Amino acid sequence: MEQILEKVNEATRFLQDRGFLDAGTGIVLGTGLGAFVHEMEVIQTIPYHMIPHFPLSTVEFHKGQLILGTVGYKRVLAMQGRFHYYEGYSMQQITFPVRVMKALGIRQLLLSNAAGGIHTGFKKTDLVLIDDHINLLPENPLRGAHQPELGERFVDMSSPYDPGLNAIFSRAAEELEIPLKKGVYVSVMGPNLETRAEYRYLRLLGADMVGMSTVPEVIVANQIGLPCAAVSVITDQCDPDHLQPVNIREIIEVAGRADTVLTKLFGRVIRELS
Repeated sequence: MEQILEKVNEATRFLQDRGFLDAGTGIVLGTGLGAFVHEMEVIQTIPYHMIPHFPLSTVEFHKGQLILGTVGYKRVLAMQGRFHYYEGYSMQQITFPVRVMKALGIRQLLLSNAAGGIHTGFKKTDLVLIDDHINLLPENPLRGAHQPELGERFVDMSSPYDPGLNAIFSRAAEELEIPLKKGVYVSVMGPNLETRAEYRYLRLLGADMVGMSTVPEVIVANQIGLPCAAVSVITDQCDPDHLQPVNIREIIEVAGRADTVLTKLFGRVIRELS
């Protein structure tokens, strides 16, 4: 980890020089969840490949660009496309953009993802506010030589998802009459989906939905003192006793159907943030 701080500073200076300034909220848009960009008044966009030390999104349905814009009168930074461990990146690479966004001045981080619904009460297109998570990824973004400038080494995770932000999400959903469930998210390596036995195992662990992202970003956000909240879109139902084959095209299609509703929710939340 010894070079992370220097790389963060270089990427931050590069973006500041190009006007990426004064955003209060950072947003990570997950698989199939791209309509939020249309809610923004876009100021400028820059592809990841132009930003020093940024990884490149290798997933075909992730755009791979950083967008500066406004929602109402609030400036936001949106990552249109994130990085995953299954792409071959290290945890430090996956979470690098979170550190850069914090260095650029964001005060809170909002994340979204597509997830499989393990809880039998979760149906396709449901929105679920993540209340807690289980980390089954084989690596941790904090592993390695410690730099105190990056934050505490032994990060407290008693409340990884900020209660204040979660309360704003719940209130906004109620005002918009959007059903918003709550649940525990488990992050696994992927990229294959799970077997029936694995879904039973994850259910026994206490997971309500399963995905392949989000947790590394949340760990780093907690390390650097960045309040965060995350919403999962349920894209497939993972009942091991009635499991049906599913493919990524179906998952993207279902995520797209929920995208408009999620965009409304995120837009309302951002407008309510101080």
